[in-house]
Amino acid sequence: MPGCSSEPPPETQTPKPSPPPKNLALSFNGGPMGGTFNYFANKMANIISDEVEWLNIITKISGGSFENLAELDESMTDMGIVYAGDAFLGRRGSLPGDPKRYDQTRALAYLYGAPAQLVVRKDLDIESVQDLKGMTIAIGNPGSGAALSAERFFRHLNLWHSIEPQTVGYSRAAGDFIAGKVDGFWVLVGYPNVSIIEAASRTEITIMDLHPAAVASDFYNLYPFYTEVVIPADTYAHQTEPVFTFQDSALWCARSDLSENAVYESLKAIFSDNGLKKLQRTHRAARSISLKTGIQHLPIPLHPGAVRFWSDHEIAIPPILLP
Repeated sequence: MPGCSSEPPPETQTPKPSPPPKNLALSFNGGPMGGTFNYFANKMANIISDEVEWLNIITKISGGSFENLAELDESMTDMGIVYAGDAFLGRRGSLPGDPKRYDQTRALAYLYGAPAQLVVRKDLDIESVQDLKGMTIAIGNPGSGAALSAERFFRHLNLWHSIEPQTVGYSRAAGDFIAGKVDGFWVLVGYPNVSIIEAASRTEITIMDLHPAAVASDFYNLYPFYTEVVIPADTYAHQTEPVFTFQDSALWCARSDLSENAVYESLKAIFSDNGLKKLQRTHRAARSISLKTGIQHLPIPLHPGAVRFWSDHEIAIPPILLP
């Protein structure tokens, strides 16, 4: 018929529903830019935000382990990565020069081991830590887990006042080492470490065995959060022999009054098969993370949300770890 059309009316497109709003934003302290803490914090924040529809995790750059412990204790951040040594001593008010008890931080899970790696120039012919007297050693950022562990170790051996410590970060330390401004540098991080790789590419290095001095001086008995570890030969250029040293443990922690559900769902997201696969692609140190190792090396009590999570996975929780 005139005026009629056989064409169907245009289709109207139904708009796609918007994702539900994130109704809880939480902060997650990592560490210095480019460090392992930051790699982990950024990836963990992304995984949790992707998997838990009502959580938005925002990462914060920080000075490292001690700053994270202090901010968690004061509820200035919600989650963060802290070395076991700082958590253990901080809870007891035994950090050097700081009698405060940092007892409002709770553990969620063990993440990875962080070996102490002391790099010196090969041409210095240093054979033991006692040969470091008079040397200038870069030990990490002020207040970082690396700097605190170096001071702890050298004080224990009565060497702290016999060396010249420089509190600078790993990247700066490697640059100063290459330029001949320092005789050695100390890192506390999973291996291989990019700063050591950079230094070894420019000059011949030696990575010192620290374990013999630790055993001979009763270091492990006084600081039970440290354990022996071996860095395999050929991890770095010029390193033809295994290195016998000690390691601290990087822990995922939260403030004590953080929501139990937020902690539970965050753990559920990270320790899911998909979460672990994503995390293990981020850094070599993440390859050992699993449900089986989740509460190893914890020196402070678990958060109630973590107790519920690990109990649901039939992990036996020692009484000392209960809140």
